[in-house]
Amino acid sequence: MRKTLASIALIGLAGCGQEPNTAVGTLEWDRIELIAELSEPIVEIQHREGDRLAEGEIILRLDPRRAQARLDAARATREQAEARLAELERGPRAERIAEARARLSGARDDLAVREREFERLAALLNRKLSSPESVDAARRLRDQARSEQDRAGAALAELEHGTTAEELAQARAALAQAQASERERELDLERLTVRSPRDGRLDDLPYRLGEQPAVGKVVALMLAGSTPYARVYVPEAIRVRVTPGTGARIAVDGLDTPFAGRVRKVLADPAFTPYYALTERDRGRLTYLAEIDLQDAPESLPAGVPLVARFQLDTLSAP
Repeated sequence: MRKTLASIALIGLAGCGQEPNTAVGTLEWDRIELIAELSEPIVEIQHREGDRLAEGEIILRLDPRRAQARLDAARATREQAEARLAELERGPRAERIAEARARLSGARDDLAVREREFERLAALLNRKLSSPESVDAARRLRDQARSEQDRAGAALAELEHGTTAEELAQARAALAQAQASERERELDLERLTVRSPRDGRLDDLPYRLGEQPAVGKVVALMLAGSTPYARVYVPEAIRVRVTPGTGARIAVDGLDTPFAGRVRKVLADPAFTPYYALTERDRGRLTYLAEIDLQDAPESLPAGVPLVARFQLDTLSAP
């Protein structure tokens, strides 16, 4: 709200008795908000507010134990998928085929015994020397032995024909899924270490050691770059002459010596557009937001300080 009111005030000043070829504005820094991507307690803080940071430098760490456990589980799943794929690609071992053949041979012998027993009891039944119940029991045992022989034969055939293309495709897909899950867990663990994405200065640490920020909360605020820049509102009367590369002298409130600067960009849309038809008087109230790079400005300058930019409109330089 405070920033919005300041912008409105500056826009008002831009159209009320302002010197020619000037624009008012404030000093600004590129602000970078670093957020917590997982909700874990802060276990280490390596820097304090005001420290200069290089790109990639560690600012703080969140507790990695839960993420490490998830990574270990994902890694074990990946190793299991790799072993299964290797097994299928290698095919069945000779020992397993020999075992299956022995099982089939035993099933055949058992079936032969059951068939002879059934035939013996059936013959005795015809001579009234055996009961129907015993014959039925022998028939069931014979049928079970035949089923076991068929099952052993199918198992042997499967081993002798080897792995199917569909089984290999499923195993490869399972391995790819396990590898992707492992990479995701590695990224989760890595992001528990909050690093500086650019050179700059650490401006604020909202949380202290031991506190547990929620997911998405800002855990560090940086001011990027080595110098601030000027954000000004260019009046409509000189907008056409202010372009990227235009030189300027920046007078900052509280400092005696102005800074040299050069316009880096000017927004195409005006910061204030009346809702009614633009008359000649109305057009004079339009302003365009511009940013100006400062030369040799000290990094100790704070954001939000008012300033006046005087554009050097007689000499336009390339960006």
